[in-house]
Order: sequence, then C-alpha cells, then structure tokens
Amino acid sequence: MSFFFMNCSSQVEVKSISTKELKELLSKEKIQLMDVRTPKEIKEGAIATATFSNYFDTNFKEKASEILDKSKPVYLYCRSGNRSEKASKILQENGYEVYNVLGGYNKWKQEN
Repeated sequence: MSFFFMNCSSQVEVKSISTKELKELLSKEKIQLMDVRTPKEIKEGAIATATFSNYFDTNFKEKASEILDKSKPVYLYCRSGNRSEKASKILQENGYEVYNVLGGYNKWKQEN
C-alpha cells in the first residue's frame, strides 16, 4: 500500500494558462511558445511565433531541448490541451518551467 501512496505523491503538477492570458502575454513580450502537434496539424494553422516539436516523435525531449532555453518559461500547446499537458510533464521533469495552454489551438482559433 505504501507503494501506491509513493506513486501518487510523485505526480508532477502542471501549471496552466488560458488562451486569453496567452494572447495578452504575447502582446507584451517575446516568450518561448512551442506547438507540440504533428506537421499535418501545423499545416492547418499555428500561432505565429511558435516553434515546433512533435510530441509523437520518439526523441521529442531531445528535439525540444535543442530549441528551448531552460532559463526562461516555456508555454506549450497542442490541438486541445491533452498532448501539451503530457509534454509539459516531460519537460518539467527535465528542469523547465512549463505552462500548458488550456484548450490548445482549437480554443485559440475560436477566440482569435
């Protein structure tokens, strides 16, 4: 039973930001914004200043690390927010300060 509790306590808490908060932030400063969707999804549209690293690539962590600066916060988004939350946990466990964009690109597109 203690194994179960130990497992639960090691869960990584992911910080989040709404698409409205992201838009306001983007209007004020240059931030590290990463789109973790597939190339096919990105062809359908993306947020202008985003960099890209496909969450489904086997070497996602390495590719993202080549692009990102650990000394600055990272904002991640995908289509709806699920993949970016998983990607956030991976990067957070590797020393990044990460924010998951709630609702992802779908929500961004609705509002902008």
